[in-house]
Amino acid sequence: MIDGVTVIDFHSHTGRMDNLYMRDDPELMLRAMDAAGVDIACVNNCFCPDGTLSNDINARFVAQHPDRFIGIAYVSPLMPQRMVPELTRAIDKLGFKGIKVYSPSARIRLSEPAWYPIYEFADQRGLSMLFHTDVEPYSQPRFLADVAPRFPRAIFVAGHSGNTPEGRAEVIAAAQACPNVYAETCSTFRTPGAIEELVAGCGADRVLYGSDQPLMDPRAQIGKIITANLPDDAKRLILGGNACRLLKM
Repeated sequence: MIDGVTVIDFHSHTGRMDNLYMRDDPELMLRAMDAAGVDIACVNNCFCPDGTLSNDINARFVAQHPDRFIGIAYVSPLMPQRMVPELTRAIDKLGFKGIKVYSPSARIRLSEPAWYPIYEFADQRGLSMLFHTDVEPYSQPRFLADVAPRFPRAIFVAGHSGNTPEGRAEVIAAAQACPNVYAETCSTFRTPGAIEELVAGCGADRVLYGSDQPLMDPRAQIGKIITANLPDDAKRLILGGNACRLLKM
């Protein structure tokens, strides 16, 4: 592990998906985090389109270990009247620190106006948004470059960094065009050199460590960063320094 950094996992989940063996037992997640050297995990629950049930489940999970978990809010454009009121509740009353944006279930492209109330809320509050990105029709990273300039105080974090080489190229292009676009590292595609590619294209100050736990093992996801051919100062930023800044910790 790299000394002198609080390691923050920017991309973790609560909720259950038994078909994918996803079980959000906090004790199991803490055991995995401790084994990987992760101090804090940002958790979101993106299963309920009303947002309220998801965020309540998430809040109960965080409350069991508030020193180790940070809540991230979720709402869906499928229930547009609920988006802003629920985001306000989640941030102001539940104490969540960011927003999860998940387009596969909504089946609405990330650049469509249906998402704008979320982006406007984040822009007004200076919040970070973690996006699911891949090369599927609704989730392509290039859409972030279409909307990020409209909302310059919001931070657009490309979760999975597009997942594939083609997706990573779109993330890098978006980050180079927009200073408020960031890359996040968790992926099922462990292409050698992917972390170095993201740092070279986006800058070490705009890459964030994430694991996707409990869907993926945080040890494998953090190993890509620890073993990357990068200076320790860059690894410190990726592992926690950048997240501390975005979360205003």
